[in-house]
Amino acid sequence: MQPNKEAPGAPRRSDAQRNRERILQVALAELTRDADAPLSRIAKEAGVGQGTFYRNFPSREALVLEVYRHEMRQVADSADELLRDHAPERALRVWMDRLARFAMTKAGLADALRQAAGAPGAPQKPAPTALAEAAERLLRAGERAGTIRPGVSSDDFLLAIAGLWQVGPDEDGRARAARLLDLVMDGLRSGAPGTSVLG
Repeated sequence: MQPNKEAPGAPRRSDAQRNRERILQVALAELTRDADAPLSRIAKEAGVGQGTFYRNFPSREALVLEVYRHEMRQVADSADELLRDHAPERALRVWMDRLARFAMTKAGLADALRQAAGAPGAPQKPAPTALAEAAERLLRAGERAGTIRPGVSSDDFLLAIAGLWQVGPDEDGRARAARLLDLVMDGLRSGAPGTSVLG
């Protein structure tokens, strides 16, 4: 009888996923503070060995771009959860705040991203397709509810909030982002057939 090799493999896969998530979490914090943070320091802070680290991320470029991709995907994926838990207008506004945090994180990672994207043979920087798709779902839900003006495309929306990517992650930047998003939200409500009060 052949031994069952799948059962012992399951915990290892789970451990590998936790290691990867932990590396990404630590890398986000370290690279935001210092674009040149040594990979050895990131591995040590994440509690993984060099071998485990490089199996997941064979180069600095791969790590930096995956941090960006991972954060972008988390923001995009939160749209459906917000639509389940809130009215469409509120879901959109909360999602905009999450997008602002992502944009400000990217501002903190800007140097590391520039270095990574410009390195020979570096992986391609991910396009913001997932964010555009999430914005589209939120806008259409608000349009159906009558609280967002009809016809606003995700491209229009992302262009309107493009200033977020110029805002730093400090306290003044967060306040400025909130004001910017309130202005955009006012514009999205203008011309909508219904009204809603945000709670």
